[in-house]
Amino acid sequence: MLNNFKISFFLAYKSLRRGNIGTTILTVAIMSMIFVNLVFLPSIVSGIGEGMNVMLIDYTYSNIFIEPKKDNLYINNVDSIRKKVNSLPGVAGASAHYISGATFACEDKFVSGAIYSINPIDEVTVTKTHTGIIEGDYLSEADTDEILLGIDLAGKEGKEAEERDLGGVRVGDKITVTFRNGIIREYRVKGIFKTKSFVADGSAFITEKEMESVLGMENKASEILVKLNQRGTEEVFKKKFMELGISEDIKTWEDKAGGITGDIISSFSLITVISTVISLIMAVIVIFIIIYINTVNKRKQIGILKAVGIEKSIIIRSYVIQSLFYCFSGITIGSLLLYFLISYMIANPIDFPMGNVKPLVEQQLIIQSITGLIAVSLIAGFVPSWKTANENILKSIWG
Repeated sequence: MLNNFKISFFLAYKSLRRGNIGTTILTVAIMSMIFVNLVFLPSIVSGIGEGMNVMLIDYTYSNIFIEPKKDNLYINNVDSIRKKVNSLPGVAGASAHYISGATFACEDKFVSGAIYSINPIDEVTVTKTHTGIIEGDYLSEADTDEILLGIDLAGKEGKEAEERDLGGVRVGDKITVTFRNGIIREYRVKGIFKTKSFVADGSAFITEKEMESVLGMENKASEILVKLNQRGTEEVFKKKFMELGISEDIKTWEDKAGGITGDIISSFSLITVISTVISLIMAVIVIFIIIYINTVNKRKQIGILKAVGIEKSIIIRSYVIQSLFYCFSGITIGSLLLYFLISYMIANPIDFPMGNVKPLVEQQLIIQSITGLIAVSLIAGFVPSWKTANENILKSIWG
């Protein structure tokens, strides 16, 4: 058996060495490109999903989201809940929000939207909205006559106003806000932020102190966001919060997202599956053609080998080894190309509407891609060589 393998390797080596070097290089190059495509596109899709998840955590829901009990509009005893939450090791911070519907007016432009209250000191420990300031400054705790606007609500200067923006207001401009309870206040725009989160960028923020004066209440909240030191521990802390006696509706960011990210990624996954199938078919066709042409051109040699007693299995195995050579050479070069490509993309993320996207390469994906290429290479190398090796000896010799 060992001698048979040695003979197969010897025949494969001689065939490759005497073959056309240009054809070999081109085949390996194609296989390397196929391997890159098998890994790169799915990694981009995974990166989009991860980017959306990070966006939801950093700007919308944080890790854990606490809502009022059923049939209640507000959470009561917010200060007590915050103290309990912050007392647990592993909690980075907690921030309470009031949320109110409002109408924003600037000159002759009117827009309806949501206005949130924040405690600026607490908020910076929970969300990253403060890092997205593109003009002006973030709110301070004592601000009562200033407002922070998302870029989608403020609008872009010099751009025609849309129905959902104020036509390009700038820092220092005055806007009038009519709250849901009918109270009207005028605010100076202190800052404008851009996070690429469609929820945050279409909202406005005022301080907790100001919102409580508008609503006429205190120590309440519409929601409490909790930031954890480690993602993936949400369910553990959810149980801990319940054990602390917090009876409000406690949800993880995944519960709140409601599968939105999953639905979007499923749509992208269909494209990935189609691309993967096409890539594997291309690999089969390329190797099949190379091996088929090789066996057809060497039919006489194969017939002579059979005539002198070389087993068919040895001949077939030699061509399978050649196809595996193309496969593994392509994987090796493709891995190097992929390394440089991924490194570049991580340093220079793709600017998507939902945020900067970096490729997310998973070990399982690489294993699946390698396994798939090996499988199709075995098939593409076996079929034409088996067909030629089973021809009649005299027919092979005489052509």
